Amino acid sequence: MIKKVLIANRGEIALRVIRTCKALGLKTVAVYSDEDYNSLHVKKADEAFHIGKAAPRESYLNQEKILDAILKSGSDAVHPGYGFLSENSDFAQLCEDNKINFIGPSAASMDLCGDKMRCKAAMFKAKVPTVPGSPDLVKDVEEALDIANEIGYPVLLKSVYGGGGRGIRLVHNDKELREAYETVTGESIAAFGKSAILVEKFLEKIRHIEYQMARDKHGNAVHIFERECSIQRRNQKLIEQTPSPVVDQKTRDRVGELVVKAAEAVDYTNLGTAEFLRADNGDFYFIEINARLQVEHPITELVSGLDLVKLQLDIANGEPLPFKQKDLHMNGYAIECRINAEDTFLDFAPSTGPIPDVTIPSGPGVRCDTYLYPGCTVSPFYDSLMAKLITWGQTFEESRVRMINALNDFYIQGVETSIPLYKTILKTEEYKKGNLSTDFLKRYGIIDRLVQDIKEGQKQKQDAAIAGAIMHSEFFRSKVKSSNAPSPRWKSHMDGR
Repeated sequence: MIKKVLIANRGEIALRVIRTCKALGLKTVAVYSDEDYNSLHVKKADEAFHIGKAAPRESYLNQEKILDAILKSGSDAVHPGYGFLSENSDFAQLCEDNKINFIGPSAASMDLCGDKMRCKAAMFKAKVPTVPGSPDLVKDVEEALDIANEIGYPVLLKSVYGGGGRGIRLVHNDKELREAYETVTGESIAAFGKSAILVEKFLEKIRHIEYQMARDKHGNAVHIFERECSIQRRNQKLIEQTPSPVVDQKTRDRVGELVVKAAEAVDYTNLGTAEFLRADNGDFYFIEINARLQVEHPITELVSGLDLVKLQLDIANGEPLPFKQKDLHMNGYAIECRINAEDTFLDFAPSTGPIPDVTIPSGPGVRCDTYLYPGCTVSPFYDSLMAKLITWGQTFEESRVRMINALNDFYIQGVETSIPLYKTILKTEEYKKGNLSTDFLKRYGIIDRLVQDIKEGQKQKQDAAIAGAIMHSEFFRSKVKSSNAPSPRWKSHMDGR
């Protein structure tokens, strides 16, 4: 049984895993780079090991250094979080070879999930519908052109080894495809040391809907409902919510059965996510399995009542799932906003530096997973995600209003953030009505609306300042007038004369 867990990650997800481990009485071990010497996850863990310089490849991506920390600390398990080595099958295999319990799927299953082409073939065999496209890896740009012309533009060029929105290009004609082919190939080689490209039909006005899934080592599998992840920028998620506005119980059950089939098709164990594109006609197409805990897992926790990290640990310990599909029920509505250190008006460019002060929102139905504290630093070496703000409500509207209020209460000094963008999005009629799509920002001119909201906010502040100045001036004049007037006694004396 697991007794000590090393968390091979940093930031808010390291803190999240530490929190559950402590609740279960498990010892925790943190790892940190030069940049993270004063980070909260280092302070909260029972032990901490330095693993290298700030650059990820010299620290959080350095498998040998992390293995050395596992062995020296006597940890019997490792939780990879998300990002970094979380979906690296070589690292999972390294743990298996050293009899370390990797809290996630097996190396073989992870390797299959990470290869989009092999995974797609497994889904085809299991009769899980996939997006139309190349039946195998394309050999060169000429073959990619032939397939694109056969299925029709626009198409997506996707690196098999990509992830998190990277290694993907939308192209509309032969000229764009030739240019994008070189770019995607180069990105894949730079990030993963290898390249393999596939072509998929681009579906217009689509939703990105994913399903949380869990499968134990005894073959029991369930889905834990869907998450709507359609609001994105550059194929990376910004706002997630559950339940989806377009998924009723019948659809939830139908697609949920496909999710269980997908897990079985790749012999998946532990927690993972099956991701789908939903076409405007209501059809669902499988796109990939994320073989890890997702950034957006808290919204599933709030509507299911489950601690998903605890469930991961239980499955890693060999315990069977403590429930069946019929035992799981959704309760209420949850929304998550990813609070990124980015400048919306500079094409979401990262914003880094010290955080002199911060106020974390709280209250009924409000949860914030974050590494921020007054005096911390947002590093240029790592992802821009600073916090995950989550709200729950008995109704969607209650959750939405709580989120807007929580965003208003969230104060982060020192860097630009995505908070103003989210406030604009959550107030639009399109969002309130559930008219979501992966091109939501462009389709509804959200950036222009954000500019208008900022101008109106500035005008309201100016009007309030002017009104305050006028009131202060009138108050001051009334005081002066009052002070110059004769007192009642003096006036009476004069009248007596």
